[in-house]
Amino acid sequence: MPEIPNPILSVGDLNRAIASSLQDQFDSVWVSGEVSNFKAYDSGHWYFSLKDEEGQIRCVMFRGKNAQVGFMPQSGDLVEVGASLGLYVPRGDVQLTVQVMRRAGMGGLFEAFLKLKAKLAKEGLFEADRKRPIPTHPRAIGIVTSPQAAALKDVLSTLSRRAPHIPIVIYPTLVQGPEAPPNIIAALEHANREAVVDVILLVRGGGSIEDLWAFNHEQLAYAIAESRLPIVCGVGHETDTTIADFVADLRAPTPTGAAEMAAPRRDQLLAELASFKQGMTQAVERRLEREAQTLDQFALRLNHALPNPERMREQIQNLRQRLGQSWMVRTQYWQRHQQHLTAQLEALSPQRTLERGYAVILQEGAGAVRKPDQLLAQHDYRIQLAEGSAEVTLAKVKPQ
Repeated sequence: MPEIPNPILSVGDLNRAIASSLQDQFDSVWVSGEVSNFKAYDSGHWYFSLKDEEGQIRCVMFRGKNAQVGFMPQSGDLVEVGASLGLYVPRGDVQLTVQVMRRAGMGGLFEAFLKLKAKLAKEGLFEADRKRPIPTHPRAIGIVTSPQAAALKDVLSTLSRRAPHIPIVIYPTLVQGPEAPPNIIAALEHANREAVVDVILLVRGGGSIEDLWAFNHEQLAYAIAESRLPIVCGVGHETDTTIADFVADLRAPTPTGAAEMAAPRRDQLLAELASFKQGMTQAVERRLEREAQTLDQFALRLNHALPNPERMREQIQNLRQRLGQSWMVRTQYWQRHQQHLTAQLEALSPQRTLERGYAVILQEGAGAVRKPDQLLAQHDYRIQLAEGSAEVTLAKVKPQ
């Protein structure tokens, strides 16, 4: 009979010994592979496998670590993970505990992103106390983006639906490629110099990390931080994250979301106005009731104090007249105040401007024409008037 080695280990002890050995030998490794069987639990933890043509391994990425990834992995994605190798003792399964994840092939860009993010965070550019508040009722909204971008159409559509009375100013710029960062910086500086808007929407549609790389530029981050006007950043899809998102005063999940965050809904403004009117009316009625009760008390005291009933009735009548006049004056004041607020709201409507004889010249894909050098002969334009619009072709342009 073969000699039994000493000591005899339990299964749990053996698995823990293997786990300890693996952690000592593979404390930190980088592994690339294809994501499969990906599951995100309500706890916030991710469980999945990495596989290639030669094998697969189980992985876990805990909440807090995966919050820094910047995208939601899907089965079939090629990724690279930084992890520690260990063994899940209850099942005896070898697994990777993932600390960092990036898309495969993006290692250099991802590392540059993390390095710049750490530097700017240390300088305080992401701190909440330096964020500027977003105005709840902006007088005008600026949009910094490409005139050809689909994101611009989404933003304009959302603003037109929510707040058609708020003027829009577009600051065109490149949003992709090596020339994009200085273009975006120049557009932000232009908006700050003009100071005709109360908030800026910095928007761009989704794309790969290379497509969005212009928004990870260090000088652009400083330009956003130094802007006197508050900036809402809506770049990419909800899972996309850029340096501009961290520095901006408010991050929106999408360009459409940025428009929704910056513009109040017109119907909500009207509802608030109606609520103010109701509140003021009720306040006046309550005051009138209190004064009437006081008047009754005075009348009672007069009946007990004065022997002349005719004089008392005369005083009561005078008090009633004064009360009625006071009520009339106060009511007229609140009516004038309501009319003033209604007139202000109407005055902000672009339709009122058109009805005064003005017109807006619109160019396909570029919005309103604001400068003479934007008018070109033999080009089609749409003129928006108070009672409709007309398509025109300019035969000759003579700037003055």
